Amino acid sequence: MPARKAEAIAELLLEVAQCFFRIRAAGQRSGLITSWGGGAFGFMRSLEMLGPLTVPQIAEMRPTSRQRMQRLADELAADGLVEFIDNPKHRRSKLVQLTRKGAARYREMSAQFLAMASSVGSELSEIEIRKTAAVVRQLSADVTARLSRERV
Repeated sequence: MPARKAEAIAELLLEVAQCFFRIRAAGQRSGLITSWGGGAFGFMRSLEMLGPLTVPQIAEMRPTSRQRMQRLADELAADGLVEFIDNPKHRRSKLVQLTRKGAARYREMSAQFLAMASSVGSELSEIEIRKTAAVVRQLSADVTARLSRERV
């Protein structure tokens, strides 16, 4: 890879990281992210989109530990937003699913997130935004593939 292209990718990765931390701070202020960094919104979004999952399955989708996701699941369960149900495929690993209260809270959080998203990037066109999302998605897939190769 040419040096200038590598420098451009490095700059993009650093900008994405900086943006992530700003988004996380905004998410903590709005309640989409817990004070200790747990992504309640993302956790609940996974359950809404994919249905009941085990804590290890949720952790596998993220660059985080099972223990961190267990802590978040327990916190959401204590708030009545998720519940643990029997898993027909595994006796010890319960499934986590949204409760009615959790589904309603997820809809509220989605609306809140969309409102926040509509207040940024006004100078960008929809095409630019979608192209950038595709580029970031591809970079994320490349990093995930690299991490998978390093584990072997």
